[in-house]
Amino acid sequence: MTNDSSLSYAGLPEAPSSYWLESTEREQFSSLDKDVEVDVAVVGGGITGITLACLLAEEGKRVALLEAGRLLTGTTGHTTAKISAQHDLIYDELIHHIGAEKARLYYEANSEALAFIRERVSKHHIECDLTREDAYVYTTTVDNIEKIDNEWVAYQRLGIPGERVERIPFEIDSKAAIVMSDQARFHPVAYLQHLVKSFVERGGLVFENTTALSIDHGDPASIVKTAAGHTVTCRDVVSCSHFPFYSVQGFYFARMYAERSYVLALRMKDEYPGGMYLSCDDPPRSIRQVHYNGENLLIVGGEKHKTGQGICTIKHYEALEQFARETFGDLEIAYRWSAQDLTTLDNIPYIGRVTQNEPYAFIATGYRKWGMSTGTAAALLLKDMILGVDNKYEELFSPSRFYADPAFRHFLSTNTDVAVHLLAGKLELVRRHPDSVEPGEGSVVQVYGKRAGAYREDDGTLHLVDTTCTHMGCEVEWNEGDRTWDCPCHGSRFSYKGEVLEGPAKKPLKSYTE
Repeated sequence: MTNDSSLSYAGLPEAPSSYWLESTEREQFSSLDKDVEVDVAVVGGGITGITLACLLAEEGKRVALLEAGRLLTGTTGHTTAKISAQHDLIYDELIHHIGAEKARLYYEANSEALAFIRERVSKHHIECDLTREDAYVYTTTVDNIEKIDNEWVAYQRLGIPGERVERIPFEIDSKAAIVMSDQARFHPVAYLQHLVKSFVERGGLVFENTTALSIDHGDPASIVKTAAGHTVTCRDVVSCSHFPFYSVQGFYFARMYAERSYVLALRMKDEYPGGMYLSCDDPPRSIRQVHYNGENLLIVGGEKHKTGQGICTIKHYEALEQFARETFGDLEIAYRWSAQDLTTLDNIPYIGRVTQNEPYAFIATGYRKWGMSTGTAAALLLKDMILGVDNKYEELFSPSRFYADPAFRHFLSTNTDVAVHLLAGKLELVRRHPDSVEPGEGSVVQVYGKRAGAYREDDGTLHLVDTTCTHMGCEVEWNEGDRTWDCPCHGSRFSYKGEVLEGPAKKPLKSYTE
């Protein structure tokens, strides 16, 4: 990504910070410091892992929940938090690629996930700003009107409640829109904190700062090995951590690609008209409201791009700020953050057994940008699979599936892109010296005649890392907006010190300051 040391941060908070995480107090848990034995090991402390662990504990299973960092600090803590079966314009596409019957199942799985969350919140009186909202997909260009019309035809064919309208209630020149009725928004961290508490009360084990590295499969026992050298012995293992944490089984790094998107939380003076909105234009725009603990905020998101690729990332925040001010007038930016999502070859998540030959190893990933509904749907499906209960969604989401259209075309495109960036990074000529890096700046530099990454803290402390990604050897790029090193090949992300923030990489970048 392009680096620009003269960036303007006017109006933007200096550092990224998620409103969902900042507005809640979260209990901290210790790391795994001894070997344990349980029925099920769940790796990944986001909405899928927490929901699944809680459901299994309620069924009498002894469960260990392992998280490499802190719970909820991944994509779940950086979402726009819409709970909806309206996943952009997807139903016309699904009908053409997998047929109307499976497209209807996709809608039903996500609708049942929303119903589950509603029932849970109501039954346990969870204060999490769960609010019914209609969801809109709109366009500001005449070129996309036909796509809206085709999606409306798909809604009618599948029996999805909604309507086709011309405009949305903002100062946006919309040309057409489609509405899915009775969807929802909520505060994801507040909701999931309650599930964590319930899980622990039922004897569930939570281990933060515990990185799962590999698994030894047995029958029936499996052993999960951690970076600290401890083990979790269990029958079933579930990876809910984007890419599977163990080996290359299933070749998921070649069957998905990572995208980043950006979010602003703003204080606005005007009254919000209700509803959740997403444009199908390029770049996309997402709009929704949050009301929590007496504070009203406008959430504006969008600006997606492949991780580690594209323009300087601070420009994406600035583009969202410009859009928000043009649309809503005088605003105060309270928070800014970004999220990472994985997209599968056919846009349908991978949920189920990691391969057909491993009955006790499961995966849940590839939610695109709709993890609140599909992440919950994944937990419900995986619970049934682990308990041996038939579930009508198993075939739809099976990771072993392969739909020739569009999967093969996307497979070639995705992996050609990886090859291009792998080669480009190796051929790049770098001449900049680390001494020229200013406080608060990150840049690719030359160290000992090799490509390296430099970041200088405000106090002058310089951090130097090897820019070769520890996953498969691509060269990482500096992310100015989030102050991270991002891999353009498979989406691994590292802190400016080289620590792993997102997989599939397991090992940190080599530090030249050690």
